[in-house]
Amino acid sequence: MTCTRRWLALLASLLVLLLLATLAACATRTPAAGGSAAAPVGTNWVDLQLLAFNDFHGTLEPATGGNGRVGVGAGVGAGAVEAGGVEFLASHIARLKAESPNTIVVAAGDSIGASTFLSGMFHDEPTIEALGEAGLQIATVGNHEFDEGWAELYRMQKGGCHPVDGCQDGTPFAGARFEYLSANVRLDPAQVDPQLLARSGWRPSPSTSLGAGSSGPQTLFPATTVREIDGVKVGFIGLVVQATADIVSPAGLRGVTFRPEAEAGNEAAAALVRQGVRTIIVVIHEGGDAATADVNGCGITGPIIDIANGLSSEIDVIISGHTHNAYICTIGTKLVTSALSLGRLVTDVDLRIDRRTGDVVSKSARNVVVTRDVAKAAAITALIEHYRPFYATLGNRAVGTTTVPLTRAANAAGESALGDVIADAFLEATMGPLTGGAVLAFTNPGGIRADLVGQPSSAPGGPRAITFSNAFDTLPFGNRVVVRTLTGDALIRMLEQQFDNPTPGERKILQVSAGFSYRYDLARPRGQRIDGTSLTLGGRPVERAARYRVASSDFIWNGGDAFTVATEGTAPLDIGSDVDVFVEALQKHSPVAPGPQNRIIRTP
Repeated sequence: MTCTRRWLALLASLLVLLLLATLAACATRTPAAGGSAAAPVGTNWVDLQLLAFNDFHGTLEPATGGNGRVGVGAGVGAGAVEAGGVEFLASHIARLKAESPNTIVVAAGDSIGASTFLSGMFHDEPTIEALGEAGLQIATVGNHEFDEGWAELYRMQKGGCHPVDGCQDGTPFAGARFEYLSANVRLDPAQVDPQLLARSGWRPSPSTSLGAGSSGPQTLFPATTVREIDGVKVGFIGLVVQATADIVSPAGLRGVTFRPEAEAGNEAAAALVRQGVRTIIVVIHEGGDAATADVNGCGITGPIIDIANGLSSEIDVIISGHTHNAYICTIGTKLVTSALSLGRLVTDVDLRIDRRTGDVVSKSARNVVVTRDVAKAAAITALIEHYRPFYATLGNRAVGTTTVPLTRAANAAGESALGDVIADAFLEATMGPLTGGAVLAFTNPGGIRADLVGQPSSAPGGPRAITFSNAFDTLPFGNRVVVRTLTGDALIRMLEQQFDNPTPGERKILQVSAGFSYRYDLARPRGQRIDGTSLTLGGRPVERAARYRVASSDFIWNGGDAFTVATEGTAPLDIGSDVDVFVEALQKHSPVAPGPQNRIIRTP
């Protein structure tokens, strides 16, 4: 072979090698279509899987009725399958995690609060433990996380026995294995009872001073957290609905303030960027209303749209909640998801991240139904069985019967059959001269968390048995029934506030006791929707200057659900817990019939 031929052969070989290298480099730069397997070492991307759920509400055991099903067909409820239950949720999470070595599990708030009896009677310690066992790593706070106050929520994170009830199951409570975030929740230590602050053990963490001076208000929990995945930094921001202060009892929020979601989110995102983080996920307890029954559809309305548009373009994904809807949307450049509620869905988000720049180059998501056709997670089953003996005796105690299921479904005026029954129970318990002398009772619909279904009778058409746990699931917040005095004028102004709820488009129609009636018209101007001349009590007109003894929950009296007029009530008398009052009425009047739903009149 001549020298010329040798050089030509060598050049040809080099060209082939160069072509192969170029093709390989191009292949490594092509974004995945939606798979979540990790990239081989040496490639130019990192695959990350996020598994998300929201609004679990301590639903350890599978929910029944509509709360325990998911429609997987084209129409509302079409092709509904049974779904949910933490034992099945944990199994589905484990299965999905096995598909990707790079997985982070997150929750978008209300993991606890408004819980079923099994969790609620232990102050939600079982749920905190179960979700940690299921693999939860990062969670934002939701409004219901504050149901028992900020100090109790902080105990959920750090552990320790309940300050009043102690460790009810006889074992220490270690606290959450996952990390709570709260970028827009600030605690001002100067505004907190020093004894409560000391007892809580609260201390600012490195990122709690975000946006505040070192001696001023701090975020209750860290604003952000950063996880390194295969050499790439991924940042998470936790946010909660700003209106939390209006929908949670103010008694447990002294010293706590809630900042606008987008404002605090952008501040946190900027801080992450300064740390060299280019992949940023917001986990927020606020959401949208879905216009489609498709759990993977979009077509949403509501606050999350404006929040998403207001959040920095540095943010890649928004995991949302609060509205108990399911959707997969793209708003601007952000992927926005929600997974219904009560552990019935898990959102599987797949991200491909450029290893060199840290930027997300592709993203996709799908909602996966938590079906009950898989094996239960054995560790979760063992945990539930550990708690079951402690609540079975009380929870399974029969407290009454009902003729038919009592439901929360409201009529056109906003009145429900179950709401009538509960308001009547409040009134009956407070009418006596030694129990408050009430002439009227209110209860808020948001406090009624489950239909009172009971167990079907063995005899056709026979009464349905109601247990204490059934009653607790209906009224799970541990609110107190309190009697106060209001003027007739204050009553009218308080009823007007039903239409000024901070959640857009949502009305909080108070359920009222027998003997009280009124009329309202939504077509009239704000502040004039209640027909003041229509208020009657025992058949007589309510007089603006007269004073009336009124029974309601301490949640309402403290200004909950933005009923600020209620705080004008005077001469308080605490009667007892709402569930105990309700149980007493069930025992006395069984079988209980549905309320008439004729006390509130809407015109036209």
